[in-house]
Amino acid sequence: MHYVDNILETIGNTPLIRLNKLTQEVEALVLAKVEYFNPGSSVKDRMALKMVEDAEADGRLHPGGTIVEGTSGNTGMGLALAAIVKGYKLICVSTDKQSKEKFDILRAVGAEVIVCPTNVAPEDPRSYYSTSKRIAEETPNAWYVNQYDNPSNAVAHYEQTGPEIWKQTAGKITHFVVGVGTGGTISGVGKYLKEQNPEIKIWGIDTYGSVFKKYHETGIFDEKEIYPYITEGIGEDILPENVDFDLIDGFEKVTDKDAAVYTRKLAREEGIFAGNSCGAAVKGVLQLKQHFGPDDVVVVLLHDSGSRYVGKMYNDDWMKEKGFL
Repeated sequence: MHYVDNILETIGNTPLIRLNKLTQEVEALVLAKVEYFNPGSSVKDRMALKMVEDAEADGRLHPGGTIVEGTSGNTGMGLALAAIVKGYKLICVSTDKQSKEKFDILRAVGAEVIVCPTNVAPEDPRSYYSTSKRIAEETPNAWYVNQYDNPSNAVAHYEQTGPEIWKQTAGKITHFVVGVGTGGTISGVGKYLKEQNPEIKIWGIDTYGSVFKKYHETGIFDEKEIYPYITEGIGEDILPENVDFDLIDGFEKVTDKDAAVYTRKLAREEGIFAGNSCGAAVKGVLQLKQHFGPDDVVVVLLHDSGSRYVGKMYNDDWMKEKGFL
């Protein structure tokens, strides 16, 4: 018989799938690392479990405790799976920008969900950063995860995702492209890949309304770059400690409209039913095509599942309302 002991043991070993129709104008071989094959339907399962296990090991998380985290949804799902198997309570703090499906899914797996306004400063007591910290401080036997600054986030991808990509491409990868939010994926994978071959280029996909690209290029944290945007899961109005800018060769910004349109194109033209930031990542690859040659192997990471966005990017009425269709 072949089986695993619990759902957490199915995390990782996600497939690399060649993109064909969407990347016809790109000379390189473009491979998608499709992370919705994880049990929680996103790349965040990897780091969520790693953060929990490291907190258990060093005593920050105690038996029967409460896990508290600010999340756009996917990290919350990964934490929920760990909480179920390991016997913890979970409180997820999110923003009103996120899709209803994300909240419904979190509640379905037993998490308490608290929704905060999106368009407030990070230090505002109403922000989901401030609220999650306050709840953790006020709740007995609670542990605040803080995925943005928690080093276990990047370590998970250094130990798992990077080696998987290196092995799956037989060491032939030349470029890695991924959306950047907390920075754990790009920094962990980037560190591992550059240790294997320093010539590999690491590209971050950013969105308009986020500070990453300008900060990387100038070293200036420009608050004028910060304004509301629709794309979920990437971009920030803060500089998370998990973003290692020294490992990143460049950032490419993708518009909200292009991210939404290419999310739908992935489903209709490649049969890959992926999430909002995945459309941004694929459009980013197309915008960067001048950097790729015929002998290159480009791996683009697709973060999550389209099931989180049925009422948004996959809904014609929503797309028309936003002027995207």
